Amino acid sequence: MLQNILILISAIAFLFYGVTFFTNSGMKEEFERYGLNQLRKLVGCLQLLGGSGLLIGFAWHLALIIASGGLSLLMLLGFGVRLKMKDGFWESMPSFLFMLLNGYICLVALGL
Repeated sequence: MLQNILILISAIAFLFYGVTFFTNSGMKEEFERYGLNQLRKLVGCLQLLGGSGLLIGFAWHLALIIASGGLSLLMLLGFGVRLKMKDGFWESMPSFLFMLLNGYICLVALGL
């Protein structure tokens, strides 16, 4: 039950944020600040795919493992970028927490 709630929270968050990568000018400005503007659309697509994969994972277990592992890796990279940019604690925290959340989902899905 807890696992399903965590999956839903993560899926909804990534679907929401994936959409904002295409609709919110603030996201464009953030990626320009990072010097990674060429990756913004890719990251948005990966977030949408990951969020969708988490939902598909309710029916197809392999999708859950791939999506949660991929999102955990994506958030690890995002956290690394935040550290490199010397962003503060609160700006860096979401990527760190979502890395942990999806890592946990992946480990449980793998039976570890």
